[in-house]
Amino acid sequence: MPFINGGITRINEMLSSLPPSEKKIADYILKNPEKAISLTAKELGKRSKTSGAAVIRLCKSLNLKGFHDLKIRIAGDLQRKEEYGFRDIDPNETTLSIIDKMTNNSIQTIRETAHLLDMDQLHTGVQLMNDASKILFIGVGASGMIARDAVQKFIRINKNAYVFEDMHMAATFVANMGKKDVVFGISFSGETVEIANMLHLAKKREVKTISLTKYGKWPVTEHADIKLYTSTTREPIFRSGATSSRIAQLQVMDILFMSVATLQYPVTVKHIDETRDAVDFFKKGNEKIKK
Repeated sequence: MPFINGGITRINEMLSSLPPSEKKIADYILKNPEKAISLTAKELGKRSKTSGAAVIRLCKSLNLKGFHDLKIRIAGDLQRKEEYGFRDIDPNETTLSIIDKMTNNSIQTIRETAHLLDMDQLHTGVQLMNDASKILFIGVGASGMIARDAVQKFIRINKNAYVFEDMHMAATFVANMGKKDVVFGISFSGETVEIANMLHLAKKREVKTISLTKYGKWPVTEHADIKLYTSTTREPIFRSGATSSRIAQLQVMDILFMSVATLQYPVTVKHIDETRDAVDFFKKGNEKIKK
């Protein structure tokens, strides 16, 4: 289950950005996970040549409730079967090898993203989206594709969902949103200036905000009421992480969509049937025109 795993994943995601003392503890845990879960915070601090207080600070940096929460997650990680790491594409790679590597990378990213989902944040986000009068999805570049995909999903269940490629138009729309509306900012890096500014504007207007970024603290998450994360992939050469990150973002968006849809299941089925009928009618109309 996602909520009892993910301790090691969170440490790997945050490792490069941790302060020196917390990084020492994280390195010790990664090298000695079995030993770490049997120690107290004070003992772990001593083993890593830091302190018990630094262990608690690490847990806060990982967005966990405390050291006990971290130990439970690491124990869950140790129960999982060994998984392949991320693998990049090599020169003159065969097609079969590319299929194997890309499939493995996608599966790995999906699993790690599931481990990073905070159930409280997810449930609250779903409720906000379910209650919203309007939902604005915003993203730039590849994240803009995720925003457009989200809109086509949510309008099928009669949610007033919007997306704008023009950021000035988006800002104008935000200016007219209310307190029950939601602005959903998507940025894999978490550092996209346009998205951070749009969430900041929404917060000033007292509009609810949700962010979807890679794990960590970023300008985009600073202005988000609800923070959702995807796994940070680690392929440096061909940047196949650009593929994996897109799949992870789609995964989270699908989870949100299904969660909102199931809250009003009979109505959802009715809307989906009606939209399917409308598309079928449109297609048949085009066929008549061609004839």
